[in-house]
Amino acid sequence: MFITRVAFQGRPFWARCEENEVLLLGWNLEQVAQVSRQDVHPLPLLSPGKVVCVGMNYYAHAREMDKAVPEEPLLFLKPGSAVIDHGQPIRLPTQSAEVHYEGELAVVMKSLCCKVSEAEAIRHVLGYTCANDVTARDLQTKDIQYTRAKGFDTFCPLGPGIETGVQALREARISTWVNDESVQSGLVSDMIVSPLALVAFISKVMTLHPGDVILTGTPPGVGTLNPGDQVCVDIEGIGRLCNPVQ
Repeated sequence: MFITRVAFQGRPFWARCEENEVLLLGWNLEQVAQVSRQDVHPLPLLSPGKVVCVGMNYYAHAREMDKAVPEEPLLFLKPGSAVIDHGQPIRLPTQSAEVHYEGELAVVMKSLCCKVSEAEAIRHVLGYTCANDVTARDLQTKDIQYTRAKGFDTFCPLGPGIETGVQALREARISTWVNDESVQSGLVSDMIVSPLALVAFISKVMTLHPGDVILTGTPPGVGTLNPGDQVCVDIEGIGRLCNPVQ
């Protein structure tokens, strides 16, 4: 089920949009009401309390970055202020001369999640969406720490919606396109640590809250974004996230 966010009578809801009607859903995806499209207004897809990211979760990406594969998942955070929706512009900061795209699968949390096993993790997952872990690569190298390089406003596009019923997630292909040229490609099954294993690992470090997002790592092929580019992240069975670059 492909869902987005809307406001109805001043309240936010998850929603499944049909031709003339909108099915309003609660956080656990229970049906609340069916209303006319004219009675709802679109909201930003996500306003996460935190975005937890995973570095070097593909062997080939670690090789292209000339870095060793970490023994455990390498975690870092993006601020909620970096999040933008499908179609909104990525703004290149003046502090960086080398901003890269990183197409990724994102996991969206549904319920409070603390110290769970991999088998239990699925009960706390709302669904999956596309993400672009935009990175100021020169600042990442300079700072060593990731906060500034990953944390600029507009550096976390998410969308276009959330798919709650992915049947063949492991075989889904993640692709990134810049100006209609394919620049990245990899399978979810190529990940060193699977999405649900990442949920479990992170939940033993920090409590995950409803609406929190996990970025699961990028396949090889990262590269530079320039003003005027159009960058799209496409994940089979989930959707296509596109953003212009300014």
